[in-house]
Amino acid sequence: MKDLLFIWKSRWFAFIHDMIWVGLAVYLSFAFRFDFGQIPPHHVLGAWKLFYISLPVQMSTYWFFGLYRGIWRFASLPDLQRIMRAIVVGALVTYFILFIWIRLDGIPRSTLVLYPLILIGGLAGARLLYRWFKERHLKLSSTNAKRALILGAGKAGELLVRDVLQNDVYLPVGFLDDNRKKKGMDIHGVRVLGDLSSLTDVVQDLEIHEVLIAMPSASSEILQSLVKQCADAHIICRTVPSMQEIEAHTSAIGDLRSIQLEDLLGRAPIALDNKKVCDFIRGKCVMVTGAGGSIGSELCRQLMTFEPAKLILLDHAEFNLYQVDNELQKLSNYQVSEAILGDIRDAERMGWVYSHCKPQVVFNAAAYKHVPLVEANPAEGIKTNVLGTSQIADFAAKHHCEYFIQVSTDKAVNPTNVMGATKRMAEIYCQNLNGRCDTAFITTRFGNVLGSAGSVVPLFKKQIEEGGPVTVTHKDITRYFMTIPEAVSLILQAATMGDGGEIFVLDMGEPIKIIDMAEQMICLAGLTPYDDIEIQFTGLRPGEKLFEELFHEAEALRGTQHPKIMLSHARSVDWNDVQQHLATIRQACESRDIQTLITSLNQLVPEFTPDKRLLQ
Repeated sequence: MKDLLFIWKSRWFAFIHDMIWVGLAVYLSFAFRFDFGQIPPHHVLGAWKLFYISLPVQMSTYWFFGLYRGIWRFASLPDLQRIMRAIVVGALVTYFILFIWIRLDGIPRSTLVLYPLILIGGLAGARLLYRWFKERHLKLSSTNAKRALILGAGKAGELLVRDVLQNDVYLPVGFLDDNRKKKGMDIHGVRVLGDLSSLTDVVQDLEIHEVLIAMPSASSEILQSLVKQCADAHIICRTVPSMQEIEAHTSAIGDLRSIQLEDLLGRAPIALDNKKVCDFIRGKCVMVTGAGGSIGSELCRQLMTFEPAKLILLDHAEFNLYQVDNELQKLSNYQVSEAILGDIRDAERMGWVYSHCKPQVVFNAAAYKHVPLVEANPAEGIKTNVLGTSQIADFAAKHHCEYFIQVSTDKAVNPTNVMGATKRMAEIYCQNLNGRCDTAFITTRFGNVLGSAGSVVPLFKKQIEEGGPVTVTHKDITRYFMTIPEAVSLILQAATMGDGGEIFVLDMGEPIKIIDMAEQMICLAGLTPYDDIEIQFTGLRPGEKLFEELFHEAEALRGTQHPKIMLSHARSVDWNDVQQHLATIRQACESRDIQTLITSLNQLVPEFTPDKRLLQ
């Protein structure tokens, strides 16, 4: 109620101010005409007539053009346009009435021009002066505002400083921009101080608290340099959203956020054929195994946007399943999803799921993927990644599913660990099962994803929060990385491209050195590598390789219609051999005969180089 009363009073104050300016504008227009000397009596009478008519006319145009919908503190170009329209239309109506009434007798022609110009200046000037006062003088007196330096004096920088000036969080003290023509210019009263190379000096000289990067299209190299400079100066830096986020209308320029590791990787945006994916998913019953995992949960999020008739979320981890199901409840079409607890190793449960739900498309993202843990527990890894996968693949064939998409990994190529070998064996099984039934079995293979559970990124983040050290296994170790949404989008795209039997390899870009990633994450935390946070090398873990491969040298790799998806033609394996090895593996799992398990796995995946300790 108090807020409404304040707004009402403010609008009436503004209205009274504007009406006073009508009289002032009439007087000043005549005073200017007669050089501020004595106005002849005949013209004084004309001035009063102009005032009598313009007062009610301008009153009407002020309200008609909405001059009191805006707030003076946020006066902008649209407000100025409304003022100009209201005054010009009001003046023209006034002149027309005066012409009909007195033929403009006693009103000098120059005042007809001066009157609206002075009135526009009075109304607009008061609003802009008030805004300047509120944004500058009040802000300068604020003890809570953070002194901010804005990098980038382009369109994004102009929009950002305008937004920043409307709150009391930041006090913008300057811009830095590499365009030399802009040096010394003012943008909304904030000076362009120099180029980006002077960042460190300006931060120290002006006692900057935070650096705001307003360069949504900046390259990863530029961002890395800026982040490092801020870290060396122990200054927090934030950024505006990327161009992709802005164009997708998911964020606005003023939505400042911390710089993420993804921003520094420099991966180009991926163009997807969403119509094709929608045609593939819409109206079908789709099941995602491992729905509570990093890839599985993102699959569920993206699948829901393509209007499936039913989405089955299957996972054996209760809390993970609860989390993703709870998240999907916020969606308007949540009612089409169903969360089911179950383990892909449980034949009875899987048989019920397929019979009850009748999925038409299955995305198998269920797997044990943590290399050291699977290396230490090979029987459990094989039971899930090999026996569990083969079991739900058999059920898919038995129940005439249309598509079965197996989510694989680059660790399946020339594996040196049990996890990679099990994923390669799962690929082999799905490829061989294809063509023996109505179901199309498609495999998608890709590398690491940023931020997935158990990955290096959350580990580094935790170690940095604890003050270090950050542990890296080897100074030369590299890995392929992509974001989780990016990987899932390519999985969906690849699913629409396959007829069955294919292994689609996702383009992961260039491999990234883990040591570089560790240093960048330390910088993102506003700290300096080796000074504030130590980096230690712990040595390669069992089954770990220095570098990963996306395809075997014997695999014939070729392009597809999508530039980020390649097709691998892997070697064929005799179906009877596959079945015999599976039978051996089942028995060895039951008896926990690790040596037999590894030997059989090695025979089916001859490129597998197991740790010798597993064969002892």
